[in-house]
Amino acid sequence: MLRFLVRRVLSGVLVLWLISLFTFGLFYVAPSNVPRMICGRLCTQSQVELITKQLGLNQPLPVQYWHFLDRLLHGDLGYSYYNSQPVSTLIGNALPITASLAIGAAVLWLVGGVAIGVVSAVRPRSLLDRAGTIFALIGLSMPSFLIGILLLYFLFFKLTTAGLAWFPPSGYVGITSDPLEWAHHLLLPWFALAFITAATYVRLTRNQMLEVLGEDYIRTARSKGVARSRVTIRHALRAALTPVVTQFGIDLAGLLGGAIVTERLFGLPGLGELAVSSVTRQDQPVVIATVLLAAVFIVVANIVVDLLYAVLDPRVRLG
Repeated sequence: MLRFLVRRVLSGVLVLWLISLFTFGLFYVAPSNVPRMICGRLCTQSQVELITKQLGLNQPLPVQYWHFLDRLLHGDLGYSYYNSQPVSTLIGNALPITASLAIGAAVLWLVGGVAIGVVSAVRPRSLLDRAGTIFALIGLSMPSFLIGILLLYFLFFKLTTAGLAWFPPSGYVGITSDPLEWAHHLLLPWFALAFITAATYVRLTRNQMLEVLGEDYIRTARSKGVARSRVTIRHALRAALTPVVTQFGIDLAGLLGGAIVTERLFGLPGLGELAVSSVTRQDQPVVIATVLLAAVFIVVANIVVDLLYAVLDPRVRLG
């Protein structure tokens, strides 16, 4: 296990290094006037000269890349001249919002999707199975912005005009300030994200459960008189969750990089909104930081998923 973990961490570090090399080449080598692109269209000549000196852009490319990598390793993500703030400050303000949105929605779609998928698999071709299939088809067919608009229309606009202001339309309250208001402001975004993603987990869980329930060891357990609930949860579900965990790691890591549509629709100033606005304003230090941060989330998620395989399925051997 330890050897596997070390190997996976080293491969993850290699991937992150390659991404940093690609990012450096894309933003520092390809542009013709890097300091002016970093500073923005309104920067003065003195600012251009200052950026050139600070980043060492008048030095050979290997030296520039070394300085770029050294700053990243020391937590220096650069400086946003558009916002007149360090990029780490902007990321630090946006990350808790995106993390709150992603983790809350992930809990809803994982619990709801897996539960519906298990019920559909245990009772195939039943009314519950058909209802789960319809739910999955609707969720897979509707884009996230449409779900968000429908939730805002019926649960905010209609209720508010009827004198029932139960849901806020937008905004964010920190969990440390008021946990109840934090959850209150995120309910609609959570359901907008969870409804669509849960549909994928319903289909995935159902298909895997049907396959596992047909295995010989499941029939043997049933013939020995093991309780149906124990066979379903302890044996079948545990084996069927392996691809679900893989999908969950990818989905959660992707959302931690920014749920662009949902954040913009519900007025949440998270990483997705920060990335889109930075691309629009050509605020390159922020764009570089969000790209690298999203890559870190993906790599870490893949390592954690690989480790969870051995916990969920004893047949998997990490070697």
